This record gives sequence, structure tokens and C-alpha cells, in this order.
Amino acid sequence: MLQAIKGDKKFFKYLLNNGYPELAAWSNVIRGDEQALHWLFDNGFEAIAIITIAIDGHADAQKWINDTRDDFLIYFTAACRKDGDGIRWLQKKNLEIFVLIAKEVQEIQDLQEKDRTFSFYRKN
Repeated sequence: MLQAIKGDKKFFKYLLNNGYPELAAWSNVIRGDEQALHWLFDNGFEAIAIITIAIDGHADAQKWINDTRDDFLIYFTAACRKDGDGIRWLQKKNLEIFVLIAKEVQEIQDLQEKDRTFSFYRKN
């Protein structure tokens, strides 16, 4: 999963062809693919789509996550938003793979923010 999030098409195809199309789609959503986000909603994977929207900081999605009272979802999405409590919770639970995923999501979001910033300056 981590490799697919990093953009490795071989791992993406593995997920897609081995019964995990929702994870393949999610790896693309994290990288900014809106079509993959719509696919998640249209194919019964609303929770995964909402997780991504919550990671992006949208209040309604964060409320939905909090209302689930699912500690993993709450802390994982928080970790992806660079919340130290989220990272510490994942580490305490020995969920290192999710710490790595959260850190990769953070890096991708930082790059996307830089791209948006520089796009603004290129247009003006």
C-alpha cells in the first residue's frame, strides 16, 4: 500500500488486480486524483473517501470521523494531518505501517501545497 501511495504503478496494479481496487483508488486520491475519489463514492467505499476528505481538513468530514468513535480512524486521520497525538497513538499501538503511510501522506500534501502556491504565482 505504501508503495502505491508513493506512486509506484507496479504496486498500484497489484492492488487493483488482486481484489483491492478501493486501496488502489485511495492511493490515487491521496495524490490528488478527483476521479478516483468519485469512484470510491460511486462504488460503496464512502468511508475511505470521507477519510481522505477529513485528512484534507474539511470540518464535516472530520466530524463524521469523530462521530464514528473509531479510535483508529480518528487517530490515523489526525496523524495524516501532522497531529502529534495521532502519530503517538499509532506508535503506541505498534501500527508502524500506518505511521509510515501518514508521513507519506504528509509529504504528498506538502508538495501539493507548494504546487498550488507556485501555480498562483505563475498565473499572476
